[in-house]
Amino acid sequence: MAISRRDCETMDARDPLRAQRDKFTLPEGVIYLDGNSLGALPRALPARMRLAIEQEWGHGLIRSWNAAGWYTMPRSAGDKIARLIGAEPGEVIVCDSISVNLFKLLAAALRARPGRKIIVSERANFPTDAYITQSVANWLGAEARFAAPERIDAAIREAGESLAAVQLTHVNYRTGRRYDMARITRQAHEQGALMLWDLAHSAGAMPLELGNWGVDLAVGCGYKYLNGGPGAPAYAYVARRHQAALEQPLTGWHGHAAPFDFAPEYVAAPGIERLLAGTSPQLSLIALDCALDAFEGVDMSQVRAKSEAMGELFITLLEEQLPGEGFTLASPRAAAERGSQVSFAHPEGYAIMQALIARGVIGDFRAPDVLRFGFAVLYLRYAELYDAVTRLAEVMRQRAWDRAEFKSRKAVT
Repeated sequence: MAISRRDCETMDARDPLRAQRDKFTLPEGVIYLDGNSLGALPRALPARMRLAIEQEWGHGLIRSWNAAGWYTMPRSAGDKIARLIGAEPGEVIVCDSISVNLFKLLAAALRARPGRKIIVSERANFPTDAYITQSVANWLGAEARFAAPERIDAAIREAGESLAAVQLTHVNYRTGRRYDMARITRQAHEQGALMLWDLAHSAGAMPLELGNWGVDLAVGCGYKYLNGGPGAPAYAYVARRHQAALEQPLTGWHGHAAPFDFAPEYVAAPGIERLLAGTSPQLSLIALDCALDAFEGVDMSQVRAKSEAMGELFITLLEEQLPGEGFTLASPRAAAERGSQVSFAHPEGYAIMQALIARGVIGDFRAPDVLRFGFAVLYLRYAELYDAVTRLAEVMRQRAWDRAEFKSRKAVT
């Protein structure tokens, strides 16, 4: 028997996370399936930003670096993220972007493994990860080897004692395919290499155990499942066992052991603060710090369970309601192998997504033909998935996508 909307409403009534939606502001009539690209607005954030602008900046002025805790916020916000990714306090720092942090940590990994010159990564990795990996290899005289996902294990073995680091994204941005982080980290360590993970599409969407899994280094962003706002600062993780010896290349003054001594010689801070470089974009940092409070008291195992259930539901609904419409599942079918998104390929994927957005269902598109649907489960309802697929079926039956306005590519897809 086909799944009904009432079935989905029953799932919502039983959802242990249903009250979390009240922590977010969502536009009326919009079904938001793009939280894996930009998270929704936390309800508490506008008031926090007014306080930061009108009082802390407007009244406190420069005094707020001390009085309002601005100066220490990269570390305190990092500690909030640490709880979500299975790290300890003092192992995560909020700063810069994924691209910059990836450059820092890959360069540091090569310095930490002298004589080893190979970095293994994935051919289908997010472009900035691939670009930065190749750039670091070029600058430091190393070799970047990009393998297909199914050949990562072999590529790690083949690099042998020349392997310095493995850099992978835990959940693939296009397909949602998820790596076994614990297993691949062990493989890297068996070769004597360091393991560096990109957590952009997994932090805040599922439980992570970086400490228990032995992860050495990681980066992630603040604006997807962490809901920190457009362009929110990123973060970097360094396991405590590596911090004292870490040599990062961007030795800015905030990474100094005593920045306000204004010493002419650089001395790295003793802990995670050595990952800092310049002054933080404070308003963006305050927004992210506030957004992270939405996870207070949230059981991440319940987040993952709902994410898997939503993925299963969405696939089933689409295949029930749109047979013969040309959609091909681009994500792994097994829930355990996916992140918190489902992707379908279609030759007219871009135009279909634009037509769907015009009907109030916001997902996104990734070239060449992938429609992405993300499940940020703190604020998404099961019944919304039913409505989203129903509207998609209308788009296809009416050929609503077959219009010039939906086929014209925008700058951001």
